[in-house]
Order: sequence, then C-alpha cells, then structure tokens
Amino acid sequence: MRGRRPAAGESGGTADVRMDEVINEIEGYLLWEAEKERAGAQAEDFCARLPWLTTAQRAEVVRHYSREQRAQSRSYLERVAARSAELRTAYEDTYRGLRRRLVLAVLAAGALELFVLAVLFLTGSAPAAP
Repeated sequence: MRGRRPAAGESGGTADVRMDEVINEIEGYLLWEAEKERAGAQAEDFCARLPWLTTAQRAEVVRHYSREQRAQSRSYLERVAARSAELRTAYEDTYRGLRRRLVLAVLAAGALELFVLAVLFLTGSAPAAP
C-alpha cells in the first residue's frame, strides 16, 4: 500500500511516510537495474547479428548500444513521470471540486429542509410529531 497515508488512529506518521519513500527508492533502483540488464541483452542480440565484428568492436558496439537504450529509456520514463504528475494534479483538482460541490449540495439541501420546516411551522401546517 505505497503512498497511503495513515488514517486517524493508525500508528505511523512520519515513520510510515519515510518507509514508503525507502520502498519507492528500492523499487526504482531494482526497476532501473532490470532496464540496464534489458538494454545489455538487446545490445548482445544486436551484435549477434553482426558476426564479422572483432571482440573489441563487439564490446564497443554493445557499450554504445546499451548507453543509447538506457538514454531512451530514461527519457521515456521521465516523460511518463511528468505526465503522471500532471494527471495526478488534474485528478486531485477534480476531486476537490467534486467534494466541494457535494458539501455545498448537502448544506443547501439541509438549509432548504430547515426553511421548509420553518415555513410550515409558522403557517401552522407543520407535521405532527409522532
């Protein structure tokens, strides 16, 4: 349950938030290591189709290919992260607006009910108490 804030009465606070940050860091590290491994495997596959390369040339191509793959992956992940942040902000704004409208609607309904009861009471048409 990463990113979840403790509810009232739950233990934790800053310790839970810090643990979430540590878990996110570890997860990010592991994902990036897997991405580096994937880039290396793709580079090896690419070089396997070039049997005329010498050992030194092969190592150089693998190094360059891996670096380019990692750069593309980093760029892609940065774009995804930026878009995720944009969407999160938009969804949070929408949620706040909907919550505000719901609270106003409930308050307006309550005020209307009180107004109707006051009018009925003042006109003598109020419903009898059970």
